[in-house]
Amino acid sequence: SPSSSCSPYRPVAMLIAVVALAAQAFTMTHSRLAGSPLARPAVRSATSASPVAIAMAADDKHGVVITGGAAGVGWAYAVEFSQRGYPVVICDIKDTDAAVTAIRERVPNGAPVYGTVCDVSKADSVKGLAQFAKDKLGTVGYWINNAGINGGRKAFVDLPTSTIEAVVNVNLIGKLLCTQEAIKLMHAQDGVEGHIFNTVGSGVKGGGTPGYVVYGATKRGLPQMTESLVKELTEGVQGYDKKSTKGVANCHTLSPGMVFTDLLLNDSTKELRKFPFGVLAAQPEEVAQDLVPKILAVSGQGAKVEFLTTDRVLQKFFERFVLQKKSEYIDDDGNVIKMPGAQYADNGVRMLYRLTAAAVPCRANLRLVIPRCQPVAAAARLAQLLIACTIRAGAGRAGGGRQTGHVGRESGSANS
Repeated sequence: SPSSSCSPYRPVAMLIAVVALAAQAFTMTHSRLAGSPLARPAVRSATSASPVAIAMAADDKHGVVITGGAAGVGWAYAVEFSQRGYPVVICDIKDTDAAVTAIRERVPNGAPVYGTVCDVSKADSVKGLAQFAKDKLGTVGYWINNAGINGGRKAFVDLPTSTIEAVVNVNLIGKLLCTQEAIKLMHAQDGVEGHIFNTVGSGVKGGGTPGYVVYGATKRGLPQMTESLVKELTEGVQGYDKKSTKGVANCHTLSPGMVFTDLLLNDSTKELRKFPFGVLAAQPEEVAQDLVPKILAVSGQGAKVEFLTTDRVLQKFFERFVLQKKSEYIDDDGNVIKMPGAQYADNGVRMLYRLTAAAVPCRANLRLVIPRCQPVAAAARLAQLLIACTIRAGAGRAGGGRQTGHVGRESGSANS
């Protein structure tokens, strides 16, 4: 009925159910074709991690650097790595003492965790971070460029120049500076193969991000940057001699998906919280528990490490719209469900640890990715289109595409 809050989504939901069932059938067929050349993925994507690969990675526990690691998914990464025995350095624009203390308390028998202040948009500060990591960790095996800002939701013509510069400096220049220092560091590590992960977000595939034009533009550049580095690191630059290095540096992209953080819930409406947040978003710990094993299992160049895969999106849609499963985090009225004993900020974000006056949340990115997933390749494209239609329907109800700054769109990808 017109009064039903689900009515804009119902036709699409039914189509999604069909796609989910088709995907399941395709997967069963795909499994019977295992071993056939047709069943082999054409594009390498680290969407799953085998126990063997994880065990091999755990035998050589080089250090981990995480920018923007004082809160959100960056902090959750640090907890997960420490718990698995990997020493960690986190950095943030503000003091990291409370974040480090909280990790140590959460994982009392975990690997060492160190924190330092770093402004990733400043070259000297990034050089200091690299030196700090070298001094504390000895060897760096994984460098995760997680820090980022969106500049707030506002029409591009109304943005102050200072905001435009800040978003570009942190999200794009910051990743360039951090990646450059990470490559230098890894090339100097004798016999060590290191991995650098650049976090992608809304706008990455060229879809519009109204209200977040600058943010989307910075994210659009990251895959091209990563692909260029992959070729440069493997083939060199034409016309120049390829330099020999002691160690190896590999570059990849990382997509944590839609995470319940400040960037997700700030400026959100009840309609947005009901959908898509209540259907697709996850808590930082859940994302980290899924992605860290995948990160550790990566080998070679140019992997795409993703949380919100097409398989997962189809599953969540099927559960919500067909099985009518309720969200654990958002109620039917679009309010955040607060768990007993947990602390929440005014915007509804659950606090991962108790903040001191000197500690502030990190500038973490919000990402949603819906990648092509080989086991459901026949249904993935259609699913993306359906999701796009659903998100646009929600945008109309929320008022002028309000959520697209957080979610973005292109063929159903908020990592568009």
